[in-house]
Amino acid sequence: MAFRLTLPEKVTKLISIIEKAGYEAYAVGGCVRDAILGRVPQDWDVTTSATPEQVKALFAHTVDTGIAHGTVTVLMNREGFEVTTYRIDGAYEDCRHPKEVTFTRSLEEDLKRRDFTVNAMAYNDKTGLVDLFGGREDLTNGIIRAVGDPNERFQEDALRIFRAIRFAAQLGFSIDPETEKAMSSFAGNLQAVSAERIREELTKLLGSDHPEELIRASEIGLTAYWLPEWDTMLATPQENIHHIYDVGRHTIESIRAMHASDTYRNADRHTRTILDYTMLLHDCAKPACKTYYEDGSAHFKGHEHLSAKLGRIVLRRLKFDNETIDTAEKLIDNHDCRLKLKHQKIDHMLRRVMNRIGEDNMPLLFEVQRADAHAHAPAFLEGNLTVIGRMEEACSRIIEEGQCVSLKTLAVKGADLMAIGFAPGPKLGEILSQLLEDVLEFPEHNTKEYLLDTARKMKE
Repeated sequence: MAFRLTLPEKVTKLISIIEKAGYEAYAVGGCVRDAILGRVPQDWDVTTSATPEQVKALFAHTVDTGIAHGTVTVLMNREGFEVTTYRIDGAYEDCRHPKEVTFTRSLEEDLKRRDFTVNAMAYNDKTGLVDLFGGREDLTNGIIRAVGDPNERFQEDALRIFRAIRFAAQLGFSIDPETEKAMSSFAGNLQAVSAERIREELTKLLGSDHPEELIRASEIGLTAYWLPEWDTMLATPQENIHHIYDVGRHTIESIRAMHASDTYRNADRHTRTILDYTMLLHDCAKPACKTYYEDGSAHFKGHEHLSAKLGRIVLRRLKFDNETIDTAEKLIDNHDCRLKLKHQKIDHMLRRVMNRIGEDNMPLLFEVQRADAHAHAPAFLEGNLTVIGRMEEACSRIIEEGQCVSLKTLAVKGADLMAIGFAPGPKLGEILSQLLEDVLEFPEHNTKEYLLDTARKMKE
């Protein structure tokens, strides 16, 4: 009995229209891989013997998304499907893109240029599965293997080196030894890949079920150019009673713990990305901060502040947007603020944290702290979680009572100060900041009468 997949109705219709016009057409690549694995494909791509112009002639609504490389997006009821002509890639001159492509009538030629066997399968209802390189067997055996000669594949496109690790992480697969050997040989070519593409692959790896594949990425040499901090973290033991892992493995375990939280599972993709990179970088400066007590145990005083600064550098290197960078930096900078339960000013200290990172980010901070706690030595877990729980309770109380934690909720504004004689300018901002400092310590002082009276005394 021939192998069969159930294609979406629109994909079946698209392929049928092309076939009725006398051309070949197949669903191809990752969508076929995912369908065989029982996963829901994010996109359905189609490959065809028809040229882009021939494809455009068959459909009323198309977009030239990559026509120079043979790709046309066909719109069917507002849903887009990329349709790409069978092609042969020319020479790769930048370790990333072919200088030119040649259209071909051969599906085999098109499939043999693809990266990995599991991505080099095609399917339509008439022919069934076209699997020329053992992709289905590799899926069954859980192996990522380059199509043909891995040295050629990675010399053509260096990003494939990182994609191999990413696929292994997402699918829980091993990597074929010859493929892995070639990855290591050409890892240096990753320097030619754009930061945006590295970021895309790293983000998918971190968000996968197997973030520990980042350790293998270091062993192969993939992180030496874009994330050298990670290599140093893996080489830094923590050597104190609070830890059982080196900095790198502790980081991986904290990412795993984050993925298990309801907050992470229910978050949107953007928030998940912020949390993944916060956990990746929350201890990134520990190697630089490491010193020893007289008894030989290590400590990392101030690592959270230096990690926030270094984390910002890493995120900018990867071309993240400012909002992501700023939020991650704040979470990293405050991830280690363990408030002592017996401290009489716990609310005061917590209001200051809320002021630094923003009230909306507090639930994320507590999840970061919990994930971090789960990656410490088990003997300290219960105590750490208790502290975090008390902080969370105090935070809820502060919010419910409407206590002021920012200039936004301060009882006076700049206009109020100008009304009693303050001139606009930097000095006005300084006065407001001083008033906020007073209110953060004594929330009952957040009245217009008290603050204006205090401001008048500052003016004298």
